[in-house]
Amino acid sequence: MVLRTLDDVVRRRLATQHVTAAALPTATDVVRHLLCVQAQDAPLAAWSVGLRSRSMTYAGVLAEQGRAGFVRLHVLRPTWHFVAAEDVRWLLDLTSAKVESSMAARHRQLGLDDALIGRSLDALAAMLADGETLTRSQVGSRMVRLGLPGPGERIGHLLLLGELRGLVCSGPPAGPRGTEHTYQLLDEKVPSSRSARPADREEALAWLTTRFFVGHGPARVEDLVRWAAVTSTEVRRTIGLLGDALDHVDVGGEDLWFDPQAPPRARRARDAHLMPTFDEAVLTFAGASHPRRVGHPRGSRRLSPAEVGGGAAIVDGRDVGVWKRTASPHGLTVAIDLTPGEPSDTRARLTAAAERLAAFVGVPLTALRWGPGHRRPPPPP
Repeated sequence: MVLRTLDDVVRRRLATQHVTAAALPTATDVVRHLLCVQAQDAPLAAWSVGLRSRSMTYAGVLAEQGRAGFVRLHVLRPTWHFVAAEDVRWLLDLTSAKVESSMAARHRQLGLDDALIGRSLDALAAMLADGETLTRSQVGSRMVRLGLPGPGERIGHLLLLGELRGLVCSGPPAGPRGTEHTYQLLDEKVPSSRSARPADREEALAWLTTRFFVGHGPARVEDLVRWAAVTSTEVRRTIGLLGDALDHVDVGGEDLWFDPQAPPRARRARDAHLMPTFDEAVLTFAGASHPRRVGHPRGSRRLSPAEVGGGAAIVDGRDVGVWKRTASPHGLTVAIDLTPGEPSDTRARLTAAAERLAAFVGVPLTALRWGPGHRRPPPPP
C-alpha cells in the first residue's frame, strides 16, 4: 500500500490493528499484537479486543483474562491497560519508575509518605497471599481494620502503586455478573517463568519500539512517547539502532514509522465500527487521525477521556459521529449523533455495527437512537 494521504494512513492503521484485516484467533492474540490495550473502561476495552478477534463475546474475553492469557493493571502510564502475561514484567521494569516519579505531588496531596506506602503494600501482599483475590472495597475494609488508608482515593492510589511495582494485577472477575474487578498477587497469577526477559534497558526499548510500530503503525515518534513513559531521544536512538526493521514516510509533514514487512491483508467486509473513546485506533494518535467533515458533533476537538461508555463512529476510515451505549441485563441502547450530510446508507451500516456490539455483550439491541438530523457547524477553535 502506497502511503500518500491521511486516508491512506488511516486505512493502513486499521489493517495493521486487525480492525479491517483478518480477525486474530483470540483476545490474547490481539492484546499481544498491540502490546497494550488501554482499559480503564473495561467493558468497552473488551469490545475493542472483540472487534479484532474471533473472541466475539464479552464472556469469552473475560474468560481469557480469567485464565491469565492477559491481565489488567496500570502500566505505561498512570492508567489501566490489558497486557499479555509474558509482557507484564519487562514493561513494568521499563516504564514504572518514570511514571511513579511524576507522582510526588499526588502523594503529598493524599498524605502518603514512603513509610505509609511501604506498610500498606506489605499489608496488601499479606492479605492476598495463598491465592486470595479481593475487590477494591474488600481491600479497603481490611486496610481500615489495620489502621491503614481505607476506602476512597488513597486506597485507589495505593493499589495503583502496587500494580506499578509488580505486586498485584487483576484477579478473576467476580460479582453476580462475573464482571467485577478483583486483585491478585502478580507472582501467583503470572509466575515469573512466563515472563519475557530483555537483556537490558536498550533491548527493552528495542522491543517496545518495534512492537509499537508493528502493532500501531504508521505512527509518529511522538505517539509512542505519549503512549509509554519513554523519551523521544530514547525512541529516536532506538530506531537508529533497529536498521531496516522499520520504515518511514512523510505524509502531510508528519514522519510516520511502520512495519515494512507487513504483508498485504485482505479487507474484511465490515467497514463501519463503533470504536470506544480509548480504542488503540482512536486514542493513540495525537497527530492527524480519522478525517471528519464540517458539522461533526465534536467539531475539530478530540474525544474527551471523560466520554466513557461510547466513542467514535468510524465508516470507511472516516469519523462520522459519536456514540454512547447503555447496557442492562435485558438489552442494549445505543445513541448515535451523526454528522449531517452523511450518505444515506451510513445509518444502515452503523445499525449493523450496533447489532454486533449487542451480540458481543450478549443481549438484544432494544433501542437505537439517532441524534439531531441537522446541526450548525461549530465555531472555529
